Amino acid sequence: FNAAVSACERGCKWEKAICIVNMMAQSMIKSSTTTFNAAISACEKVIEWEWSLQLLSMLAEADGKPDTISYSSVISACEKAGEYGNALQLTRMMSQSSVELDTDTLSSAISTC
Repeated sequence: FNAAVSACERGCKWEKAICIVNMMAQSMIKSSTTTFNAAISACEKVIEWEWSLQLLSMLAEADGKPDTISYSSVISACEKAGEYGNALQLTRMMSQSSVELDTDTLSSAISTC
């Protein structure tokens, strides 16, 4: 499934990536952080910031551990959409979750302001 979601990411087929993640959940197939990151990135590429936020939430609910890539992709989607409040809130969440805040993530968050 990771390969299928990654192919959707590369092809900017964000809707199909979300469908695969949802199908996995309905089939009780555990999705990895990598699977979610690929779907989040697919959404980020087409500025579907709301879906990227939803996928981040789904990852946490599925007992996954959002990582720097997870948060960075969502913050980038928020940046592209001008959603500065969400971007800044996500940086706070990263800090509270002990997820590394790298330079690129901080730059994206700052760029929204």
